Amino acid sequence: MNKKVAIIMGSTSDLPVMQDAIDVLKELNIEIEVDVVSAHRTPEKMFQFGTTAHENGIAVIIAGAGGAAHLPGMVASLSPLPVIGVPVKSSNSIDGWDSVLSILQMPGGVPVATVALNGAKNAGILAAQIIGATQHDVRDRIITYKEGLKEKVHRAASEMKYD
Repeated sequence: MNKKVAIIMGSTSDLPVMQDAIDVLKELNIEIEVDVVSAHRTPEKMFQFGTTAHENGIAVIIAGAGGAAHLPGMVASLSPLPVIGVPVKSSNSIDGWDSVLSILQMPGGVPVATVALNGAKNAGILAAQIIGATQHDVRDRIITYKEGLKEKVHRAASEMKYD
């Protein structure tokens, strides 16, 4: 069964944001494939990726893009796989709102799950949860990961000092 997550972005300038998805998926021991696929500068590559990802062992696609942010929606229009869009606040962005709205406002029939601006970590966790819905080993790692989050909060709370 497919357990690989593809992490694509419109430009290498998006990598610092998308690194959070890479890191959390590695922590959860999920196989990843990372590439730059620009909807505007390499549309042929985007078309090839979107139409064949499901044949290449990919289970979920995370697509990050800034500015006009067409990549997640265009890939979702081409692929039968779930696509998670990460709006990136880029140098040509209008405070990131253009990216958020581009990814969020998809037409009926072409869904893109959208996380917060620069929310690649949550995109990675969501991708793992999608795979974990049918893969028990992945689900168990997510449970362990979330227990770790809970323990971290309890530890921080116990270390707080009140005067």
